[in-house]
Amino acid sequence: MHIPAKVDYGIRALLALAAAGTPQTAEALAGEQGLPPRFLGAILADLRRAGIVASQRGAEGGYRLVRAPGTVTIADVIRALDGPLAEVRGYRPEATNYDGAAENLQQVWVAVRASLRSVLENVTLADVIAGKLPANVQRLVTDPDAWIAH
Repeated sequence: MHIPAKVDYGIRALLALAAAGTPQTAEALAGEQGLPPRFLGAILADLRRAGIVASQRGAEGGYRLVRAPGTVTIADVIRALDGPLAEVRGYRPEATNYDGAAENLQQVWVAVRASLRSVLENVTLADVIAGKLPANVQRLVTDPDAWIAH
């Protein structure tokens, strides 16, 4: 799975925002995480349109989470910033169709999406901040092979 900078930066900014617990400016979030401020501003605008953050003006202004950190999943953020978790040539896995020797390939793509969902839909911002991942995700992380590039 390719995780674009937009998603990585967005998740990092949301983690910093959730940890702060108070509204934060884009500049403050960018500074804390070492992110490009203008790019982060555009990302936060996308997250606002998706209903994940809200912005407020004024002396105590900035961005704040709309929902509690324990209810915002990594999948929510990816979908808001990058679209569906899994696509094959721009189609959802269940919409693919193959013939001949490749006729069962659709099942592989559906399984890939299910695998991504099993992690990304179960890990919340609060889980990451606390360092307490769900048991099924922690099992994956503790497998030594998970840390080796193939």
